Amino acid sequence: MSTDYILQINNLVKYFPINGGILGKQIAKVHAVDDVTFTLEKGKTLGLVGESGCGKSTLGRTILRLIEPTSGSIIFEGKDITNISQKDLRPLRKEFQIVFQDPFASLNPRMSIKEILSEPFEIHNLYKNKNERLDKIVSLLKEVGLSPESIDRYPHEFSGGQRQRIGIARALSLNPKIIICDEPVSALDVSIQSQILNLMMDLRDKYKLSYIFIAHDLSVIEHISDNVAVMYLGKIVEYTSSENLYKNPLHPYTQALISSIPRHNIVEKRERQVLQGDIPSPINPPSGCRFHTRCPFAKEICTNEVPNLKNLGTTENPHHVSCHFSKEIKDKKIN
Repeated sequence: MSTDYILQINNLVKYFPINGGILGKQIAKVHAVDDVTFTLEKGKTLGLVGESGCGKSTLGRTILRLIEPTSGSIIFEGKDITNISQKDLRPLRKEFQIVFQDPFASLNPRMSIKEILSEPFEIHNLYKNKNERLDKIVSLLKEVGLSPESIDRYPHEFSGGQRQRIGIARALSLNPKIIICDEPVSALDVSIQSQILNLMMDLRDKYKLSYIFIAHDLSVIEHISDNVAVMYLGKIVEYTSSENLYKNPLHPYTQALISSIPRHNIVEKRERQVLQGDIPSPINPPSGCRFHTRCPFAKEICTNEVPNLKNLGTTENPHHVSCHFSKEIKDKKIN
């Protein structure tokens, strides 16, 4: 594996069994994440985008092994950590952290900020000296733009944006290499969102962090991501650089998502593409291409054959698309 990659995900699958009947036997399964492959470069941000229910949050938790994968592999710095024991995984937990979506639910209301930020040190036996620990907590608060005087306050005494800053400070406390950001700004006011995004970008550049940034808002993804993976019903349907994706989306689903982004420049015109119908059930996903039930270009082959994720770009500038007609879309020979 290239030394430029800090994380490599290969054919990752996560199914949730559905049990029923008197004996509680498995009667079906939820295809939450299905054959997902991508890489994450050191110091870069991979945006993971898609509609609610597409499996992006489950993918993030599976990578962290908060949820155990069904199959596939998770390779961190050249080491396969997919099936290592919890005992062997524990020291690696410091390298992976997460910032949750809801800053109102992710902080223990009964713990002060000092206690919340001290907890990771206690778990990993760091900064045993009280003064060293206090200095580190003060440093973390300053790093995320909070006053050290707030150290003895409780979460309910802070605004939503301030709470999310505390969540970011907690994620930074163990000096991780990868942070998974699970829709960290979707619960915040728009004016606060930009402040949090800019803070996270500054921290990424300062500490050479690698982010997997999960969101359903493509304008947020565009702002922070180097590369973008678009998910639909558990699968990645398009994967390329942020610049490629927004300038020339090649999958019909991506085109529809991007067409829905509000544009402030009235000169820039983009035809709105409205998707018909709802996302099919992940319990019984469609055969062939999973998007064919809502795709304006669908033909018989889309119903019968699963499209591969093909590179329509170059080796230096790849652009992977999972669509039978992606070449025709790229050459603008289909409408």
